[in-house]
Amino acid sequence: MSDVRPRIRLPRSANAGDVIEVKTLISHNMETGLRRDGSGNAIPRQIINRFTCEYAGKLVVDVTMEPAISANPYMEFDVQVDESADFVFTWYDDDGSVYSETQSFEVS
Repeated sequence: MSDVRPRIRLPRSANAGDVIEVKTLISHNMETGLRRDGSGNAIPRQIINRFTCEYAGKLVVDVTMEPAISANPYMEFDVQVDESADFVFTWYDDDGSVYSETQSFEVS
């Protein structure tokens, strides 16, 4: 899928021990496998079926998604940041594709 684009929003700054809000969105059509094309053939299912987020090498979010999830899945969650470290966001597609984005986060 060529138009898959992850987007991530983190706060500009935080102090050690703060809880921050993390927002992610990935542009993806999320085909459920229930629709048919103009010829009546089933359109194969292709969804983002899993999302994970790691911070400082530790898993902080692991979500399994089902066909009822909307297109362009949006996630919002809180993470306690104790040190400057990388966030690694990963989306897993039914077709075997894996989309990953890394963002460094500085803690003062």
